[in-house]
Amino acid sequence: MTWAEIWESMQHFFATSGLNVLRALLIWIIGYVVLRIVVIIIGRIFKRSKMEKVAQGFILSIIRFGLHIILIIMVLRALGVEITGIVAALATAGLAIGLALKDSLGNVASGVILLITKPFKEGDYVQVNGVEGKVKNIKIFTTALITRDNKLVVLPNSAVANNPLTNYSNRKTRRVDYTFSVAYESDVELVRKVVLDVMKSDGRVLLKPEPTCRICNFNESSVDFFAFCWCDSNDYWDVYYYIWDNVFNEFKRNNISIPYKQVEVRMREDKVVMPVRKAPLQERQEKQRTVEEIKSLDNFFDRLEDGEIDAKTLKKQKELKANRKKEEKAKKEQAKIDKKKQKTENKKSKE
Repeated sequence: MTWAEIWESMQHFFATSGLNVLRALLIWIIGYVVLRIVVIIIGRIFKRSKMEKVAQGFILSIIRFGLHIILIIMVLRALGVEITGIVAALATAGLAIGLALKDSLGNVASGVILLITKPFKEGDYVQVNGVEGKVKNIKIFTTALITRDNKLVVLPNSAVANNPLTNYSNRKTRRVDYTFSVAYESDVELVRKVVLDVMKSDGRVLLKPEPTCRICNFNESSVDFFAFCWCDSNDYWDVYYYIWDNVFNEFKRNNISIPYKQVEVRMREDKVVMPVRKAPLQERQEKQRTVEEIKSLDNFFDRLEDGEIDAKTLKKQKELKANRKKEEKAKKEQAKIDKKKQKTENKKSKE
């Protein structure tokens, strides 16, 4: 097709459909601006309401998706495209896509369930599917958590809705549990007093209910004490590490021994007789290969494993293979150039 024919086809297109294209372009620009304004207004309304931030983000993402679909349909109508046929095709394609993307649609349904049941809100510290962290947001398909080491973990909504979920921030107070092991010769009452004194020394520990320390187990080399205290949920980790640090120090100050596993070693005096074959190893016999097998590229890696080819030969073979590919590529490009030259020469001869 010559440039004149291309220019004529472009003129014909703009003469017949140019207005529709301009109309569709204006609808897209104005519609996109209006869409952004509507989303911003709805977002501000949600912020002033008492709706949770997690629900706000989920609903906004659905509204944004729906508005984009409406805008696309308006643009297609402005271009003169028959919408009924497209809607029917979309319905059929939607059914097929729905079957193919049933997991994704399940995530959408799970997101709706999470918004209805409200097992957590933004900022809550939760554990789900083996992951712990603060809830950052919930979207159409996923829920995002920020772990204690500041990692972003994105979970499918179905994994959050269909697995046991622990919300550590749902209650104002939490119980901090400990297990301390001491030697059998330790003074039980002294151990209890030291642990309780450490707990009560921290002002973040609640005195009602009172901290508790009791014997819970007799191990092979230790007596185990189970202790717990209560604190505000926000102070959990500070209290947890404070008590561990100070109990260890107080045990040393009061000469309370912390046991550790011991291993008893004995010298073996009896003679060990092991069965043994007296026959020596057979002499190595190389496998016989034909010249064709050795030269064949199909057996290259087999020979490499058998030790017939060293690393240098492998490197050379790779370089030769790469050079061969480059040569074939250069030949193809040269053939294309020759064809173009031949075409131009034929045109000149006809003229």
